Amino acid sequence: MKLACSFTPAVATVSRFLSTIAMVSCVSLACPMPLHAEEGLGAPTPDSLGLDGGSAAAPAEADDSQGIVAIVNDKIISKYDLDQRVHLVMVTSGIPNSPEMVSRIQRQVLRSLIDERLELQEAVRLDLKVDEKEIDQQLAQIAARANMTPKEIEDYLKENGIARNTLVSQLYADLAWNKVIEQQFAPLISVGADEVDEALKQMTEQADQPRYQLSEILLTFDNPEQEAEVMSGAQRLVDQMRQGAPFASVARQFSQSASSANGGDIGWEHASQMPGDVAPIVEKMTIGGISDPIKTLNGVYIIQLRNKQTGLGPDPLQDRWTLAHVLLPLTPDAPQTMVARRVGEAQKLMADFKSCDALGDQVKQYVGAVAQAPRTVVFGQLDQRLRESLAGAKPGAMLKPIRSQQGIEMMAVCGYQADAGGAPTRDQIENNIFSQRLDMMARRHLRDLRRDAVVDIR
Repeated sequence: MKLACSFTPAVATVSRFLSTIAMVSCVSLACPMPLHAEEGLGAPTPDSLGLDGGSAAAPAEADDSQGIVAIVNDKIISKYDLDQRVHLVMVTSGIPNSPEMVSRIQRQVLRSLIDERLELQEAVRLDLKVDEKEIDQQLAQIAARANMTPKEIEDYLKENGIARNTLVSQLYADLAWNKVIEQQFAPLISVGADEVDEALKQMTEQADQPRYQLSEILLTFDNPEQEAEVMSGAQRLVDQMRQGAPFASVARQFSQSASSANGGDIGWEHASQMPGDVAPIVEKMTIGGISDPIKTLNGVYIIQLRNKQTGLGPDPLQDRWTLAHVLLPLTPDAPQTMVARRVGEAQKLMADFKSCDALGDQVKQYVGAVAQAPRTVVFGQLDQRLRESLAGAKPGAMLKPIRSQQGIEMMAVCGYQADAGGAPTRDQIENNIFSQRLDMMARRHLRDLRRDAVVDIR
């Protein structure tokens, strides 16, 4: 049984590719601090992807002169591949990039790379190809959502020693796996009206019972030999998150559940909706806590309890805020005199602020200043620092400026809508059931591919 049971519209895809895109949602509005992102590149070139006949061939494998760490059927994974992916994980997950931590997570990252090789091989077997335009479109969306140009994000990766093809290879594999799951399993799933009725009935009967807002990380294992390794790896992740690594970022990189696309967010759950091994632990947790690894039939779960309430009343974490982001650009090494001038400009901007409609014209008097169009965001998905800044804020206000690597960043509060609470709609329930089943089928199929593969780990 899958733990995830969030009532959000589902899409017929289950892949880490969605989590890659989702990571950009923290940039600017959610995380007005230095960018930590693996996303964003210019469009892939024919040389980097080995295009053939208008479709993107799988990215060429890295030079294996540094050694081979694994062979998956007839495809190699080089030490270079592994080192680059580990570096990418460190940059994006918030885990400290120390030799000790690199050594600790290498095994988990290698498992992910092995899975990608199997996914690519399955796509080839089914003659499913990823078109160059599909990759271009996704990369363009990533850059746009990050409020940066593709060149700026590519430079960021380069500055952190991450090769362009490291990200492109991951995106390619996930796009290909999407196609496999959509073709092979989505047509097999149907959700009956009686199932939706039963879910609604159960929610009504449990309306006076506690509900828990949860996030999850799921790490699976295929046999008893892997169990100890996965439990050990899960405990290392727990230790890092308790020391400050963001749960959502770690979930996006490591979780093998479809909820990784949302940073592990699975919404509100009653105890009866959780696996039997998970519910008793959640019931004893305090808000904000992170569980120890929990072994179940599905694998190993790590749970974060984000909130708790009784009934289906309004949820403050679902309140919607409309915010506009303003950047007064500065280089990280800007002289103090320049920083002071920008701070003065930010203070004047706050004092003169009238409305979000006039904000675009207002910033034109400051050299290089940029004001984004207002965006509506869910409070619970924002960075904790921004949540604290919004406490007590009202539409028409501008939050205090923050110094980041990009410059001086500010937020204008353009609108607010409190959550109305209440039960999910029938469509939301149906989409959730569909998503759960598709995710389960995808994980079973990957497990079967692992079982049948010839994998030689060096």
